[in-house]
Amino acid sequence: MTARYDVALVGLGAMGSATLYQLAKRGAKVIGLDRYEPPHDLGSSHGESRITRVGVGEGRSYVPFAQASQRIWRELEAVSGSTLFQQCGALVMGPGDGETTHHGMPDFTARSIASAEAGGVPHEVIDGAEVTRRFPMFLGLSGSEKAYYEPGGGFLMPEACIAAQLGQAGALGATIRTGVVVDEVKQDGSVVRLTTSDGIILADRVVVSAGAWSVPLIGPPFDRLLSVSRQLLHWFALDDTSAYRRSSPVYIWMYGKTDAEYFYGFPPLAGDPRVKVAKEQYETNTTATSVDRRVDPSESARMYRANIAGRLAGATSQVAKAAVCLYTVTPDRGFIIDRHPEQDRITVVSACSGHGFKHSAGLGEALAETLSEGRSRIDLRPFALDRFA
Repeated sequence: MTARYDVALVGLGAMGSATLYQLAKRGAKVIGLDRYEPPHDLGSSHGESRITRVGVGEGRSYVPFAQASQRIWRELEAVSGSTLFQQCGALVMGPGDGETTHHGMPDFTARSIASAEAGGVPHEVIDGAEVTRRFPMFLGLSGSEKAYYEPGGGFLMPEACIAAQLGQAGALGATIRTGVVVDEVKQDGSVVRLTTSDGIILADRVVVSAGAWSVPLIGPPFDRLLSVSRQLLHWFALDDTSAYRRSSPVYIWMYGKTDAEYFYGFPPLAGDPRVKVAKEQYETNTTATSVDRRVDPSESARMYRANIAGRLAGATSQVAKAAVCLYTVTPDRGFIIDRHPEQDRITVVSACSGHGFKHSAGLGEALAETLSEGRSRIDLRPFALDRFA
């Protein structure tokens, strides 16, 4: 007999693993499918660390996701025994005069401050001189910079987060199948049929959270709304770690006026003489199957020369590690959380890599509430498809 489930999840990265866990907590009969063995390094949910903060410059509608996520990470740590969230503080810094953009949003620092104020998030607004005094790892500041500092921010360990949620989901009765390719998802009346490399699966509802693999699976209109870009992560060796010992936040440093003049990064992990940094590009698109997953040494060299040299204490040009990550983004770089317009039992979640991971646990909870109870405590209307009409 063909197995039938209340909900089937396609893709078990950040969003899929979170939703699977939350549905299993609610007693739903659920199955999660992934073509690889998550957590893995072939999609968007890897890289040792991901920034988390609640005062988000992308918009106030994201704040409830981030708040819920931080609560859930702590709950997961308690039940799993894993370390998931390192609260080291988060800094968003830009020039003191004029605006600079990030993630397509003008004056990102001011927007972060406004989100924090609206959400009652503890924070400080400081200048570059105070940044230099508190955080000696940042070099070359003029003193006039404007910075948002959130002491409750920090970084998540993405691989550990996914493993913890999948582990708990399995313990709660969820079925997890990895190494399974989903070839087709098609609604037929009140049931959705999934054709997979491991046979046919039937479900009352399906959530597609497959990231860069989503478009071939769900087709229009998502083929014109979702694009995939190749992103690079770099780890540079430190020849001196003393500047990072006292207090080291995660950070987004916009040192110029354009989207290109910035980078973000993390403090070194305990006992690790490396610093992880990255930036983003959206000009060149790719696909999950055609992407070049090799990082040429010249790419890391350009990153160091243009962004890191003279800005991070102790950072050398020696590349300790480099990796490729995939971003799947919409035209406005916002999330899509909505039913398929032609198949209402299929929900599509494209949580737009680049600012998705910190929201994923709360988003999974909101989606599980919607699927099992008919509505979510978090307003999902800002993430509907009709905004692109």
